[in-house]
Amino acid sequence: MQRPAHHLSPPPILTVSPSLLLPLSLFLSIPTSPAQPFEDPAPPTVVALENRQSPKPVTQPELTFYTPPKPLSPEAVTEDWMDFIGPTHNAISRETHLVQSFGDTGPSLVWEVDKGEGYAAPAVIGNRVILFHRVGNQEIVECLHNETGQRYWKHAYPTQYKDRYGFGNGPRCQPISDGTFVYTLGVEAKLTCLALTTGQVVWQRNLKAEFGHTLDFFGAGATPLLEGDRLIVNVGAPGGPCVAAFDKRTGALLWGAGRQWGPSYASPVPADTIAGRRVFVFAGGESRPATGGLLVINPENGEIDCRFPWRGNRYESVNASSPVIVDNHVYISECYGAGGALVHIANDGSCSEVWSNETLNTHFMTAIHKDGYLYGIDGHGPQNAPIVCLELETGKEMWRTEPEWITPVSGSGQNQEYNLAPALASFLLVDGRCLVLGQYGHLAWIDLNPVEYRELDRTHLFLARQTWALPTLSKGLLYIVQNDPGVDGTQTRLLCYDLRAE
Repeated sequence: MQRPAHHLSPPPILTVSPSLLLPLSLFLSIPTSPAQPFEDPAPPTVVALENRQSPKPVTQPELTFYTPPKPLSPEAVTEDWMDFIGPTHNAISRETHLVQSFGDTGPSLVWEVDKGEGYAAPAVIGNRVILFHRVGNQEIVECLHNETGQRYWKHAYPTQYKDRYGFGNGPRCQPISDGTFVYTLGVEAKLTCLALTTGQVVWQRNLKAEFGHTLDFFGAGATPLLEGDRLIVNVGAPGGPCVAAFDKRTGALLWGAGRQWGPSYASPVPADTIAGRRVFVFAGGESRPATGGLLVINPENGEIDCRFPWRGNRYESVNASSPVIVDNHVYISECYGAGGALVHIANDGSCSEVWSNETLNTHFMTAIHKDGYLYGIDGHGPQNAPIVCLELETGKEMWRTEPEWITPVSGSGQNQEYNLAPALASFLLVDGRCLVLGQYGHLAWIDLNPVEYRELDRTHLFLARQTWALPTLSKGLLYIVQNDPGVDGTQTRLLCYDLRAE
């Protein structure tokens, strides 16, 4: 059912003193917003940006520096990593001139920095890396230099979250940026806007307190989406809105959409379709009965073109894999019973099922599309989590395999070998190949083709569980978060590897 169009009205008037206002130039392109049935419960105060110079990066105690990275090739294509699952929103990178082989010792480790709890991958904007994690009872945002790991600035605020299933208590959502500001969504649904160069707080909202964000099984976990001047969040408030758009400069609510489904762990994805620019939200969190599905939304006004119910029946099920957009089709998948479905988007934005099956049931990794085929991890593992190839047009399975990655492990004075499969791995399509980060710290190059699994090279970086976040790639440097202490005694950390070709 489509939501009727609403009349336009200006955004809420800010009740702050002139001395606290942001520079006028930042407000010249603020869009008007349609009237909506959802009132803004607590428009945030916008704090003035002090006229500060960007601090120089300095060495911090948590940093260990190893070796400078190789120079970038003048012919290399590079890009920032400011959005979840990369700049193209589909785990496909346009970077080039990367190493073809890891060699006998693996890629060169440039630096590492200790980090606390959390599963959030870093963002990279220019020469700045944004790390989001938790230490003690604080969620921390840090800005680090990309080639040295030295810290520009650090911001912290309190948190009391405790994961009820015993997983990490830190943030799940990747920081995102528009090149001027940095936005973070903490595990307790605190939405924060900071200045990229100085770390000054511009505004903050508590979506749990304001909208009744339920935090569900594992806390807030759907990374927001920047779409123009709008910051789009799967709020999943009881009774709505399911999705909300906030002005990226002021934090004011611009529109709300949907009343039916709660917050998922799948981040919204944008795409141009035959119906125009649309945002795809795979919603659905903790509820009895378990409900959720795909929303196709006009980002300009929040109108919902399509609701496509899709959710496993189990109470503990979640929708956690972001939609995969291919032309005018969307692939959605979950691993608790419903499986995967290919959905067609029509001229008017309405949607219909093309096919569905339980062949590629992704948990929280995003399937990769290449040349008419989908590739991904089937199941929620860690055992029985094979790599699967599907034909996009028909859903036909082309092949499946669970590679045997035999790994030597030393401990207690003994050397043993274990079969540590990719398990809940992440895929990144880049430079003509697929980079696979395995759950236990393996890194592999594989060739994605519909005929067979073909491994090109593989190395083992460290042995630790819960290496779940898609690695971040920018300017030939690969950033990997180790989220669990290692068998070798290493602690949780962010590692920077050099993938630049000679």
